[in-house]
Amino acid sequence: MNYQEATEFLFKALPMYQRVGNTAFKKDLTNTLLLCEALGNPQKKFKSVHVAGTNGKGSSSHMLAAILQSAGYKVGLYTSPHLKSFTERIRINGQEIEKRAVADFVNQNRAIIDDVRPSFFEMTVAMAFDHFAREAVDIAVIEVGLGGRLDSTNVITPEVSLITNIGMDHMDMLGDTLPEIAMEKAGIIKERVPVVISESQPEVRYIFEQVAERQGTSLYFAWDRFKPAQTDLKGAYQARNTCGVQAVIEVLRDRGWNIPQKAVDLGLSKVASLTGLKGRWQQLYKSPLTICDTGHNKDAFEYIIEEIKALETQRVHMVLGFVQGKDIVSLLSLIPPTYHLTFCEAKVPRALAVAELKPVLDQLGIKGDFVSDVNQAVQKVRSNSDPNDLVFIGGSTFVVAELEAL
Repeated sequence: MNYQEATEFLFKALPMYQRVGNTAFKKDLTNTLLLCEALGNPQKKFKSVHVAGTNGKGSSSHMLAAILQSAGYKVGLYTSPHLKSFTERIRINGQEIEKRAVADFVNQNRAIIDDVRPSFFEMTVAMAFDHFAREAVDIAVIEVGLGGRLDSTNVITPEVSLITNIGMDHMDMLGDTLPEIAMEKAGIIKERVPVVISESQPEVRYIFEQVAERQGTSLYFAWDRFKPAQTDLKGAYQARNTCGVQAVIEVLRDRGWNIPQKAVDLGLSKVASLTGLKGRWQQLYKSPLTICDTGHNKDAFEYIIEEIKALETQRVHMVLGFVQGKDIVSLLSLIPPTYHLTFCEAKVPRALAVAELKPVLDQLGIKGDFVSDVNQAVQKVRSNSDPNDLVFIGGSTFVVAELEAL
């Protein structure tokens, strides 16, 4: 198989959470452990940092990778989902895995894939670990896909773990309350491995304290100890992420890693260019100001609305699309009634169809326009906007991923 055939095989032959939802979520780590064993346990051949959380884990992972790279280390970075290309998920010093390497991995391991029948995520995690081991990275930043305790990445023993934020998301799999969700995220806390919590949330603080004590490890609440740092990633919400990142760097220094402050400052100032991060409060056009963000749960939307209000633009237009299973009522209730809304539909099976969205909007008394195609919706909204207006695009990672301007 070539690259295109290999990725089509991964997308179609293996259950992919981003496409089909929780039917792709496995309730244990058996498949990942089997895959890793067949590959010679590559996850044990490099150092790592493990990052979980409801919001902020992707940005924090990219910040850490940028800092470690600026300090002179060869740094692996595993994140999900991708926006444009599968290769975005696996990077070393900002360089995406080569397409040939993806095809080779699938071809060389087809027998174990057919035998184990892993999910898409289990397969890509194993691929990332194998790639990082083969390329002999000094350290890899590994972002949790979903939850923590049962996530496929949770077979590593990192130098330090980071949990960024706890919010209401994926309740059908992680729990209906913040403490239940926190307990799932706390599943990445390992025996005698230090753990950093970016935010000190009163509702869940005791969960982390109890798990850390049980695991006999040090626990750091970054928000209590660090001041926000400057970063090129836009959005005031990044302040919370920079606190957690600084705490992780401090722990790594204590464990012998040479990370000068100038590397921290440089890495934080060039996160996007060093790591290739896209879709986080990203400006696409200046006039009218057009911004996209992949935030797709209530907590993330609260941050987004705060950012929009702070801009004080003339009018606000939002192009929104959602996936099935989300509590869109909570998201829509956050939007001020003066905003002009246009709803679209990403081209993925999990997308919430415009036809299914209309009754919900009618029930809430929310008016809006409907243009199914994402880019056509953006084009229409921008053409009907004044130069001093704001156009925001989001609601789903898949809506942002389809943007031609990204």
